[in-house]
Amino acid sequence: MQQQKKEELVHSVFSSIASKYDIMNTILSFNRHKAWRKFTMGKMNVKKGQSAIDLCTGTGDWALSLAQSVGSQGRIVGLDFCESMLDVAEKKIAESKYRDVIELIHGNAMEIPFDDNSFDFATIGFALRNVPDIKQVLSEMQRVVKPGGKVVSLELSKPTWPPFRSLYYLYFNHLLPIMGKLAVGKAEPYQWLPESLKNFPDHIQLKNIFEELNMDTEVYQLTGGIVALHIGTKRNNIIEEKEDFNV
Repeated sequence: MQQQKKEELVHSVFSSIASKYDIMNTILSFNRHKAWRKFTMGKMNVKKGQSAIDLCTGTGDWALSLAQSVGSQGRIVGLDFCESMLDVAEKKIAESKYRDVIELIHGNAMEIPFDDNSFDFATIGFALRNVPDIKQVLSEMQRVVKPGGKVVSLELSKPTWPPFRSLYYLYFNHLLPIMGKLAVGKAEPYQWLPESLKNFPDHIQLKNIFEELNMDTEVYQLTGGIVALHIGTKRNNIIEEKEDFNV
């Protein structure tokens, strides 16, 4: 699929479900998305006063979790290219006690509008499979984190145990679109979900992409492998290599 065509499709899909995204996310994941995010935050070990950019922030749930961890002295940026999703996030954040910690911006994950080495963390949740170029987005995330900072992807993946994989694909490919149609009146947005996973790398292939970008990478499979967490640490020698090259 061409990059521009994919961007337009993804924008259309998420614009159409923005107002019901949170409730559908809870229903379709059987409320597991909260446990997945909690596990991820534990592995990230975010400290008070640190900073993070959450790409494809959607309705802002991960941005809010990050804000809770960094506290009033920290800084969180939530970036998304879908205005409808940001509208929902803005309302949630305005009603929270973290409205002075979180900044929401309209932008594209393919070209993050911040300088090199700006954040302690760069995160992307359940959206890496939707971007036009996975390696480009991960490279941008690596660019904007500081040396020693972390690039974090929490994403749907592919179960490895054959019996569970068959059951999962039955749900994902057939039942999920039906449930989506019953809830929001249209099946098309939820037909995109299984489609977006077809050509997406499995947890090993995605780990290889992280490592091709010179990141030390941890991988965790969650809930039988239907979700994978990748945490890449930016090496200090990336900066050193650039400095050596410029001498």
